[in-house]
Amino acid sequence: MSELYNRIDSLCKERGTNITALCREAKVARSSLSELNAGRTKTLTLETGSKLAAALGITVDELMGTETEKEPPATRRGSGMSDEELKFALWGNVNDIDDDDLADVKRYAAFVKERKKGT
Repeated sequence: MSELYNRIDSLCKERGTNITALCREAKVARSSLSELNAGRTKTLTLETGSKLAAALGITVDELMGTETEKEPPATRRGSGMSDEELKFALWGNVNDIDDDDLADVKRYAAFVKERKKGT
């Protein structure tokens, strides 16, 4: 059993669910985690990891075990939230939100930021 599979299993147990239910909710093939569990694969694709993380309400870094500090997103170093984290924060686990919707939100946020500079 891989460390990543164990982490995902533990996260499921903390939330009172199981891997099969998580895969169903995230719309991820259960076989991708079975392969991970059996050791035939060592990691997940970014798409699969993103979907699982969103269904668990965590970041991909937390899912992968690479996040070392627990800070609110506004205080994290770097560029802030990823597009997937932003979509999840704004719309939750909604699958019909596309990149055009996200681009509209970003343009509006930039507009509001510029407007505030003028006051």
